[in-house]
Amino acid sequence: MDKIFLFDLASRHADWASVRQATIAANIANANTPAYRAADVEPFAKVLDQTHLTPMRTSAGHLAIGASEAASAKVRDADSWEVSESGNTVSLDQEMVKAAETSGAFTLNTSVVRAFHRMVLSSVRNA
Repeated sequence: MDKIFLFDLASRHADWASVRQATIAANIANANTPAYRAADVEPFAKVLDQTHLTPMRTSAGHLAIGASEAASAKVRDADSWEVSESGNTVSLDQEMVKAAETSGAFTLNTSVVRAFHRMVLSSVRNA
């Protein structure tokens, strides 16, 4: 059986969400550290744009697309809502919003993998 790239994409998305969750946790842990600069991870859409996955050609009538290239999540300075007198740029409200977005990303990823897994199992059972 050939590789199924949707699982690879889901794995990359889970890795990205894990890196973002760790970054958010570090921001929250340093909320009272003087001069700490809040960080964030590039949006997954940017990571996906840099990945350039190549679809498989299962028919001669399908268009050929270029070779694939892996990309990694990059940490960058976050756009902060406020800067404290100590120079700290962590906003707990903003971090909670990002944590909720990351939780949603994990939920979406799990749902997609579960649905695709059911589809693969169904096709194997019917074969």
